[in-house]
Amino acid sequence: MSRLILFNKPMNVLSQFTDRGSPTARATLSDFIDVPGVYPAGRLDRDSEGLLLLTDDGRLQARIADPKFKLEKTYLVQVEGKPDDAAIRKLCDGVELKDGRTRPARAERIADPHLWERDPPIRFRKNVTDSWLRLTIREGKNRQVRRMTAAVGHPTLRLVRWSIGEWSLEGLAPGDWREVPV
Repeated sequence: MSRLILFNKPMNVLSQFTDRGSPTARATLSDFIDVPGVYPAGRLDRDSEGLLLLTDDGRLQARIADPKFKLEKTYLVQVEGKPDDAAIRKLCDGVELKDGRTRPARAERIADPHLWERDPPIRFRKNVTDSWLRLTIREGKNRQVRRMTAAVGHPTLRLVRWSIGEWSLEGLAPGDWREVPV
């Protein structure tokens, strides 16, 4: 029987179990998860937070991580400024990046979500407003969400992956994980 683990990856944790060769020790999955034989299904940047799925099933790992299966990934994104309707429309239509146009996405402005405090906190700037978006994509280009929001003039300040397909962070504190039936 396949195993599937939902992990709420804190900021500054690598999406891998080891960090060999690094001159300075960095936090990895092994600091939080002691389950033999499971591996991440996809990645989440070190400076991003949120849902990371781990499994011991290669086929399930491919279905989760491979863009050809178009599994939705939803992010809560704190951005600099307040995106207007035109910026939201651009995110929805697809944004031109250096490595090609993104697929159409779902994007909407949302109220500040009730999330845990981030460590370190977002740098507060008195003269620069910020706001939150919910952005759902079906692909996974490198640092895609950050590049999309920057392309429409609203750089990402905080990025939390909330869900992948049917799985979400609901009820998981940063650094916690739980196994779910597959």
